Amino acid sequence: MSAKSGGGKNKAGTAGLRARLLAGAQAMNAPLTEAGADKLLEYLRLLDKWNKRFSLSGVSGISEMLDRHVLDSLSVASRIGGETIVDAGSGAGLPGIPLAVLFPGKHFVLVDSNGKKARFLFQAKLDLDLTNVSVEHCRIEDYGGPADLVICRALATLAECAVKTQHILSRGATLLAMKGRHPGSELARLPDPFTVDFMERVHVPGASNRHVVGIATK
Repeated sequence: MSAKSGGGKNKAGTAGLRARLLAGAQAMNAPLTEAGADKLLEYLRLLDKWNKRFSLSGVSGISEMLDRHVLDSLSVASRIGGETIVDAGSGAGLPGIPLAVLFPGKHFVLVDSNGKKARFLFQAKLDLDLTNVSVEHCRIEDYGGPADLVICRALATLAECAVKTQHILSRGATLLAMKGRHPGSELARLPDPFTVDFMERVHVPGASNRHVVGIATK
């Protein structure tokens, strides 16, 4: 295969991923622009590169990451409110980085205690020029900054997420927990003083259905 034909194939592949990303975002009413889609593909390429060396995610390959990571992250777009959003246990920047690209006017704080993941987050912020993102290398229990909304995607159970972020929720923030199957048993174990504001099922194109739970303190 010539270099020219290989380059054409890569461009076609990128165009297909871009179209799939934009269509998926539109299906979920997430206001993703074409420039935003390009930035998210750049993020996926960076994540794929780091993942091969440092195992940041159990999902491999850009195509699968697009569905299971990026579109999954964008599925909560309609629930993003306030000015400062904290991504608790951000890991590889999910859902914080996709949401930061989607909402450039809001400030996203990515919190993770794992050193290699925090280094990736700093690199992603730099490479993607995410001026609305800050990175905190610490446990969420030790985060003392402001927050209007806290998001937990793959951190722990509902009860554990609520307890870990109670010091933030007690100042008026809401916890947005992203779960897979219906979290009925987890809801039953939610302790006082936490209360469920809402729970809804969201459909993620190319992936299984997800559930989103909003939790606050009484």
